[in-house]
Amino acid sequence: MFAITGITGNVGGEVARTLLAAKQPVRAVVRDLRKGADWAERGCTLARADLADTSALAAAFQGVKGVFVLVPPNFDPAPGFPEAQATADTLRAALEQARPDRVVYLSTIGAQATQSNLLNQHTIIEQVLRKSPIPITFLRPAWFMENSSWDVAPARERGVIPSFLQPLDKPVPMVATSDIGRVAAELLQETWKGHRVVELESTKRVTPNEIAAIFADLLGTPVTMQAVPRESWESLFKSQGMKNPTPRIRMLDGFNEGWIEFESGQAGSRKGKVALKTVLRSLVERQGK
Repeated sequence: MFAITGITGNVGGEVARTLLAAKQPVRAVVRDLRKGADWAERGCTLARADLADTSALAAAFQGVKGVFVLVPPNFDPAPGFPEAQATADTLRAALEQARPDRVVYLSTIGAQATQSNLLNQHTIIEQVLRKSPIPITFLRPAWFMENSSWDVAPARERGVIPSFLQPLDKPVPMVATSDIGRVAAELLQETWKGHRVVELESTKRVTPNEIAAIFADLLGTPVTMQAVPRESWESLFKSQGMKNPTPRIRMLDGFNEGWIEFESGQAGSRKGKVALKTVLRSLVERQGK
């Protein structure tokens, strides 16, 4: 039995589908049992638990071979990342109570970066979980290709996509969520000792300009990228309701300046199978032509 958190999302869903296809039993860990109904119909057992509830999490993780842990993103954390620290402490306590055989934690590229930025939330959780004796794989994927879902509407309606990734001709490490889920499921079925890091990206890094070119091809209309001026980011994010935009800004700086990178470099990362064009085509079709 494998316990999967985040099963209602893209990555967690792909983890579950891959395991079910391999005839492995799956326990879907959800906050609302009603949201797990579809997975129950596919043969999963359901467990109700919240990442803030140690006892419920421990019960959900009890008696399983492996646990996939996905922490929901927090783009506007409080200064000092107290939310991540609380989640880390809860996770560690629950895992040490349940004692699963192994854990795959979905972390991020750049979790080892020393500069303060939004991704430090995963750094904090990794550091706490590393204190546990349970075998843990920290899966660190690149920038999600599916982040381009926000680009579909401006590409179609205006032919211009605003880009925070800059310069526009700088290649960016990216990966499809389906590759992340597939690899996570494969890792869960492995056996290892101690703690390890697996870094994951697609076979080819792509530039924002190349993303625009793919959208142009898919939509059959000219599409260009337009860099959003760095000096406008803080006021823009605050106008969107963010209270503490600095961590997000610094994360973007990290990608743009190159200090958010894989610990083992591009040569040391595992490579996914899904091409960016495949993902963008799916996003375009999903949002209607």
